[in-house]
Amino acid sequence: MDTHSRSFLKALSWRATGSIDTMIISLIITGSFKLAAAIGTTEIVTKSVLYYLHERAWLKIPYGRREQQASPRPEPGEQAPENV
Repeated sequence: MDTHSRSFLKALSWRATGSIDTMIISLIITGSFKLAAAIGTTEIVTKSVLYYLHERAWLKIPYGRREQQASPRPEPGEQAPENV
């Protein structure tokens, strides 16, 4: 399970990528660097929060997960299997 700080950092790195894309598209559509920067800056905050909440919600949903199998423990008196 991911920690809260890992989910938060993933959200920030993804938003940086997405925001650059949004600013470029906004610049092409509006022709205004100032407006494109304002749109991009606003979405950094809003979409970072939304991504973080989305990521944390999905950690609570078991759908599509495989359980990690623990390595077999030897019975008392048995020797542990060798790691290859």
